[in-house]
Amino acid sequence: MKAKKKSLATDIASSIETKLTEIGDQSKKVKKAIEKSATKLADRISKLFKKEEEKKKKQLAKAKKKADVKSKKAAKKVKKTAVKAGENGQATVAKVEKEVPQAKATPAPKPKSAPAAKPAAAAKPAATPKPAATRKAPAPKPEPEATPSES
Repeated sequence: MKAKKKSLATDIASSIETKLTEIGDQSKKVKKAIEKSATKLADRISKLFKKEEEKKKKQLAKAKKKADVKSKKAAKKVKKTAVKAGENGQATVAKVEKEVPQAKATPAPKPKSAPAAKPAAAAKPAATPKPAATRKAPAPKPEPEATPSES
């Protein structure tokens, strides 16, 4: 880490010195001030990088934990539906039992990716969306017939 800080500080100092040499020669005091400020800047930058890495690690851990909790809930839900199906009939139990190992075998999703589909959702029948109601133009109203008025 110290080597990275040092190399970053020298890079910063050299780039500043090259820009200043276009103007003219610098004194020793100016060069020392540039080096000192470059080291301070390198320290700050390295601290910021370190903080960002820690944030990323925390987010990865949080996402992994969340995925584990979701998979556990899905497995529990599948198991619960299997028990209910067992009470209702044996045919549905065999179907649900095939899905239970799949729920446990699904790997945890990587962070910043789409959430994994729940295996319990596959057991439920898909609801078909209703077609949107189309608005029809109202039928033309018949014009009132002109009746000759008898007065």
